[in-house]
Amino acid sequence: MMDFLLSLDWSPLFITLRSGILATAVCFILGIPAAAAVMRLGGKKAAVIDGLFTLPMILPPTAAGFLLLLVFSRRRPFGMFLHDRFGIQIVQTPAACVIAASVIALPLMYRNARAAFELIDPDLIHAARTLGMREGEIFRKIILPNAGPGLFSGAILTFARSMGEYGATSMLAGNIAGRTGTIAQRIAMVLQDGDYGTAGFWVVVVLILGFVLMTAAGAVYGHFHKGKGKRW
Repeated sequence: MMDFLLSLDWSPLFITLRSGILATAVCFILGIPAAAAVMRLGGKKAAVIDGLFTLPMILPPTAAGFLLLLVFSRRRPFGMFLHDRFGIQIVQTPAACVIAASVIALPLMYRNARAAFELIDPDLIHAARTLGMREGEIFRKIILPNAGPGLFSGAILTFARSMGEYGATSMLAGNIAGRTGTIAQRIAMVLQDGDYGTAGFWVVVVLILGFVLMTAAGAVYGHFHKGKGKRW
């Protein structure tokens, strides 16, 4: 067993963790303001924007990867602009792993943030406005603290989803060993070679990580909502 562990290429774990952490940060930064903006809008505009942010959740990952290729390929206008103007190439780079995981996982952060905001008592916000607090101050001092548990749970779920992303990542980032090869891609590759031992090892790693993350999310939710609900 020790010889197996020593001979194993651990780069998929590091690439997966790095991509997951960065994708979670991106989703956190984008998802919370998006949820807050939709909460303020209301009506048909909010429904359209809500649909756009939720769309990646129901799209096949390969379809999302194809759309990302259309955007970032050097043969397309935007990808060509990034490369010719700034020397930036996205396809088959570590950045592609982060972008693909962010797009796929963003709906989880957005939906959790919106659900957390919807649970806040509007009277708290109205009272703060009556006291003369500015909107930015209300958001920082009242909305974010009260929505904290939901936002934290959303971040954990987002990281878990980005960690398991395969379809869009494969299409946009490829499967370059030591560069863009994540755990999910590694499992698929070694299975094609009939290496069930290595595939099983990585499956166990993913199961352990997923269990730890889901347990942490449940513990946080239970801690902050203790006594607020009845057991069946």
